[in-house]
Amino acid sequence: MPNIRNILLGSWLMVAYAGAVAGVYEDMIYAINNDDEQMVNSLLKRGVDADTVGPDGDTLLIIAAKRGKPGVVRALLAAKPKINVRNAFGETALMLAAFQGHTEVVRDLLAQGAEINLAGWTPLMYAAARNRVDIARILIGRGAEVNAQAENGTTALMMAAREGHLPMVLLLLEYGADINYKTPAGYSALGLAIDRGKKDVAEILIKAGAVE
Repeated sequence: MPNIRNILLGSWLMVAYAGAVAGVYEDMIYAINNDDEQMVNSLLKRGVDADTVGPDGDTLLIIAAKRGKPGVVRALLAAKPKINVRNAFGETALMLAAFQGHTEVVRDLLAQGAEINLAGWTPLMYAAARNRVDIARILIGRGAEVNAQAENGTTALMMAAREGHLPMVLLLLEYGADINYKTPAGYSALGLAIDRGKKDVAEILIKAGAVE
């Protein structure tokens, strides 16, 4: 017959361990939010896995990149995490840093080998969606494919046109964006601009040779 005392002790130890792990994770999130590089380094030295995934599916690096915490990002990168891992939505640290406009973090991630030309949605598309022109220039300068297509055929130019981001549209056209490309569903940059009432973008696209 099992020893009840040992069973209870084992259960208590499991609960205590789970609580300790949760506490350390909370400490790490606190350090990330405060861009406390020293605290992050201390937690990593204590054995926290740099590839720890939170309850929402984001790794520590993704969280730090999304929140624009350069000191913490550098500390995590020094621990050699899986830099190109995706979260539950298929997003990488670089994609989210580009989307949020965290230029310094983008540079640090690229310096450590973050992938630019991913299958499907790309960091350039994420930058285009939020008119992050400076970041788009960096990505293009590092070889980002301007005419890359997401799973549904969307391109960076389409994202920029749809949101009415004229500076981004001009930048992408400067670097060879296919102005008349259409998705399998028949959408084009010009069509999206017109549908969303982005008249200034539509006018520029037409002047540049776009046709419906």
